[in-house]
Amino acid sequence: MILRDMTEADLDAVLAIERAVHEHPWTPGNFSDALRSKYQCKVYESETQEVIGYAVMMLAVDEAELLDIAIASLQQRKGQGKRLLNEMLALARKKEMRRMVLEVRASNRSAIALYRSAGFSDIGLRRDYYQKNGGREDAILMGRGL
Repeated sequence: MILRDMTEADLDAVLAIERAVHEHPWTPGNFSDALRSKYQCKVYESETQEVIGYAVMMLAVDEAELLDIAIASLQQRKGQGKRLLNEMLALARKKEMRRMVLEVRASNRSAIALYRSAGFSDIGLRRDYYQKNGGREDAILMGRGL
């Protein structure tokens, strides 16, 4: 697998994954804004140059915030998410960040398990942070040192 910078040309593939795996996906504008803001926007490609995942990370002083990360449905449960997360952790270290934080839906047990297996721990709770069908859902704020 290859991790490379995301470009505007990748947005159709990224949005297809985003819409397939998230109940309330980011909009094209969210991704375009992240690219314009010079966030660390990466795509994860197979050997055949198919985009199978992506991640968006914001750097601020000495802290990285993982804003969005996803693996295509057909590639899930194969270790790709863990590999992509590890790549983003390595990138944050290379950029001399001291900590990474993220928010995750309280109901997303598989993502929470992935983050905990990568050394993240709970550091807070944001009540009613996420939209969900029929209401709102809490976000667990997680973090780990780098």
